[in-house]
Amino acid sequence: MSKNDIHAQLGGNKRFRRKWITWMRMMRYGVNNFTRNIWLTTAATAVMTITLLIIFTTFVARVVLNDTVQDIRNKVDIPINLKSSATDEQIANLRKKFAQQPDVVQVNYVSKEQTKENLLDSGKLTADQLKIIAELPEQPYYPILKLVVRDPSNTTALERFVKEDDEVQDALNKQPGLQPSFSGDRARSIGTISGWASAAERGGLVAGIIFIAISMLIIFNTIRMSIFSRKDEIEMMKLIGADKSFIRGPFVVEAVMYGFFAALIATGAGVSLFLAAEPKLSAYGVATNDLHTSLVMYSPVVLVVMIIIGALIGVISSRLAVRRYLKLS
Repeated sequence: MSKNDIHAQLGGNKRFRRKWITWMRMMRYGVNNFTRNIWLTTAATAVMTITLLIIFTTFVARVVLNDTVQDIRNKVDIPINLKSSATDEQIANLRKKFAQQPDVVQVNYVSKEQTKENLLDSGKLTADQLKIIAELPEQPYYPILKLVVRDPSNTTALERFVKEDDEVQDALNKQPGLQPSFSGDRARSIGTISGWASAAERGGLVAGIIFIAISMLIIFNTIRMSIFSRKDEIEMMKLIGADKSFIRGPFVVEAVMYGFFAALIATGAGVSLFLAAEPKLSAYGVATNDLHTSLVMYSPVVLVVMIIIGALIGVISSRLAVRRYLKLS
């Protein structure tokens, strides 16, 4: 190795060492700023915690409500009651036709024998009614096609298909009370819950934006007070030619620490509150199993994302304060 190479390597090592020392000093000054005024630090961290908790709660509410809506949709089916005289070939053709409809997810078949067993097991028929049915020349049991649809609150195309298809109309059981119904309490409930999900998402977004603005304002003022308390020291740094990044760095570190500790508190509180409320939510039919599994499995990822969000809020606030009050570009 030539002398020039040795000198270049030593020079590189010195530059790296200087950068490392500078970075460590910025970190130390930032930590000192963070611990210097405990009341301002507590206030800034508390508001940041509330902000991140609202963001977390909004995400959880959105996922839970969407999962609940989807779970209810999967349980809702539209019964297509067929004539007792419908042949196996007719039923097979109808199943194929309905399965080809874009709004239909699944077609389940209930035979006449299954319909009879379900009706007997339900206990809705009295002994006298069962006796009368047994004496009839033709038993009033019929096959059923149960359609699971993508969106029970929007079945216009499927309803039109049933009305216009001749083969379907020919096989339908048109006795009173047995004709297909494309609306009901479940469909209305899905529409209501979907509305709640949209409202919760919008409300959470608005609340999150408001508290992000409040957090940025408080951190902005906290950094400004920190700048004023170190005004003479900062002026001295400028006079001796300190880099702008060295002057700015401690304030950015201070703001990032607000976000870091707020993220730890908000994530722990958010996950704990969800796990505590989960049994009651499940008792009311709210779908929480998938989210529970995801939170337990990916809790480190959730924490990292929350830290990143908190750090970004802190960095933006601190840079705005530094640019305005230190006149650094």
